[in-house]
Amino acid sequence: MNNWRSSGSYAGPVPFRLVGRESNPEGTVLDINGVQIGGSEVVVMAGPCSVESRDQLLSTATAVKASGARILRGGAFKPRTSPYSFRGLREEGLVLLAEAREETGLPVVTEVMDTRQVEPVCEHADIVQIGSRSMHNYPLLEEVGQCNKPVLMKRGMGATIEELLLAAEYVLNKGNDQVMFCERGIRTFENATRNTLDLNAVPLLKRMSHLPVIVDPSHGTGHWWMVPAMCKGAVAVGADGLLVEVHCSPQEALSDGPQSLHPARFDEMMQELRVVARAVGREIYEPAVSAFGGAQLNVS
Repeated sequence: MNNWRSSGSYAGPVPFRLVGRESNPEGTVLDINGVQIGGSEVVVMAGPCSVESRDQLLSTATAVKASGARILRGGAFKPRTSPYSFRGLREEGLVLLAEAREETGLPVVTEVMDTRQVEPVCEHADIVQIGSRSMHNYPLLEEVGQCNKPVLMKRGMGATIEELLLAAEYVLNKGNDQVMFCERGIRTFENATRNTLDLNAVPLLKRMSHLPVIVDPSHGTGHWWMVPAMCKGAVAVGADGLLVEVHCSPQEALSDGPQSLHPARFDEMMQELRVVARAVGREIYEPAVSAFGGAQLNVS
């Protein structure tokens, strides 16, 4: 089809009529209930992989907000490799996410897996997430393209940049221009990490498209201890936001515990990230009082 030139430009007819940088050279800034994504602030979205219970969600939401997270993430519908794994609380999870938003004021991002789920997810969430497994589900992309909600488009685990751009094109082509990309790692021959976090994708996507770019180092690495380092790298290369998994008891999490940060570690990471952000001319929101008051906590 088309080929990349070594210069980084695209050869042949450009199929990205709506997502291409040419259609909005200044770049798109999304406004999510007053939180702007794509501007000077690097927006941190944090929370548990799965909504497991009311107490678990509210305690985690309160903690990440106190550390400077601007958006709450949490899965109500969970795509799992095994049908016997915990697959989310579904509609009950959506209700709990909406309650957490009322309690904390944090906008909510959660995943939709099926066209039948679009309506209830849009009713309860502020951002609709298209997961890695669903990036090629074109009927689903067209359905969210017809809803008036921002869309977080995760890169498929084996998808090229071109395929990711064209997936977003499906959404914009149906009238929804509130889209952001999410690099969450791709599957390679390497098995030391869950995926290979492709930070090359950040400057490449920002060169090719006007849409904001988010990085998910939790899925990109699969190891909580790698997350802070990769978050720093993501900020350094120009990411507009981060998607981080945080759980108050990672060892007891029903999904993705090994890649989830404890709130104390998340708070420490946020303090370090602000230094990196300032070094590259960006900023990360800092509450008047941090979650742990700068205290060094021991986390087992």
